[in-house]
Amino acid sequence: MPAFVIVEVDITDQEKYNAYKELTPATVSAYGGKFVLRGNPVKVLEGEWNHERLVMLRFPTKEKAEAWYNSEGYQHAKSVRKGAAKAKFLLIES
Repeated sequence: MPAFVIVEVDITDQEKYNAYKELTPATVSAYGGKFVLRGNPVKVLEGEWNHERLVMLRFPTKEKAEAWYNSEGYQHAKSVRKGAAKAKFLLIES
């Protein structure tokens, strides 16, 4: 059953965040994941949105998504993101 990771992001240092963005795709694909969308700005049609960027990843299973997030490769990318952005990661199984 596919699983999705949705990420709400607020960027505080664009240059450092760009370095993070360079590292992430290889870590995602290593676990069978794909970027569904990576976007900013987000246009609010209803309700409130208080973040700069929205990212959605699709993985073949919840287990693959969790393995990606906890992987050594992604943890390295995450350390590069530290101080460059605040993010909230949500895992949803479809």
